[in-house]
Amino acid sequence: MSVRAPVGDVNITDRKIAIGRGLCSIEGKEQVLTKYVYYYIRNNQLELKSRSNGSTFESINTKDIFNFNIPLPPLLVQEEIVRILDKFTELEAELEAELEAELEARKKQYEYYRNKLLTPVEENGKWMMNGEEVECHKLGKIVDIQRGVRVVRSQLLETGKYPVYQNSMKPLGYFDKKNYKANTTFIISAGAAGDVGYSNIDFWAADDCFLCLCPNNLNSKYLYYLLINNQTYLYSRVRRASVPRLSREVVEKIKVYFPSLKEQERIVSILDKFDSLVNDISIGLPAEIEARRKQYEYYRGILLNFKPISN
Repeated sequence: MSVRAPVGDVNITDRKIAIGRGLCSIEGKEQVLTKYVYYYIRNNQLELKSRSNGSTFESINTKDIFNFNIPLPPLLVQEEIVRILDKFTELEAELEAELEAELEARKKQYEYYRNKLLTPVEENGKWMMNGEEVECHKLGKIVDIQRGVRVVRSQLLETGKYPVYQNSMKPLGYFDKKNYKANTTFIISAGAAGDVGYSNIDFWAADDCFLCLCPNNLNSKYLYYLLINNQTYLYSRVRRASVPRLSREVVEKIKVYFPSLKEQERIVSILDKFDSLVNDISIGLPAEIEARRKQYEYYRGILLNFKPISN
């Protein structure tokens, strides 16, 4: 078990091992199953953590570990609890592996159809998309590419109306002003360089963002999916240094094909549904994986929560 941050993390092994500082070994004595102790500690990690000391570097001392009470039912009951939890653990792991494999398959399916929908095919010397002839354009020739505006960190809020994007898809903070409207596609140029974002609300873009302002015949969400489909290329063009950077020139030279606005909207509608199914944690398979984990934790808690008997 870990006695330093993260305090209370626990694992079990069936072989002899050497452990270093920051860990302690726990083994059941007579009439105590080590596997039972393992499950009980795992179910009560938060209680152990609450006994830790130190604000910057947590740790728990030996005395507090010794004083941690573990209810001990008869050995036969311990064995039955371990048997049930072993089976639950096995089933949960199998189901999680199946769901994660299914999620990965869905992602690949999504990527396949996204690529198919967004990639033109050559027919008789012409580039075609769903029966429409399309032309190749360099992004810089058809889109107004702008750089965001630096904002001082001290001006940022923890919560607010307008998220601030700087060098990643996670907002740096919030600001009381906006500099770009909703439904705008942008590319991170430093830090998480090459990441592509799309905001469906007004926001503030800082100076490590390239903003792609589309003309009337180009749907911004369609451009977002188009750039996501070319993200491997964007990553390959990032200059690796202490701070990874993507140049404006690389962005301007990206080749894009786009059909009529009506066809763009149809493609966006299809990809939005795929995107929600695959990536939204509250929808579909990711939510199912989380639900199974919580179900396992719930039953483990029922088996390992003992009520004191009053005399």
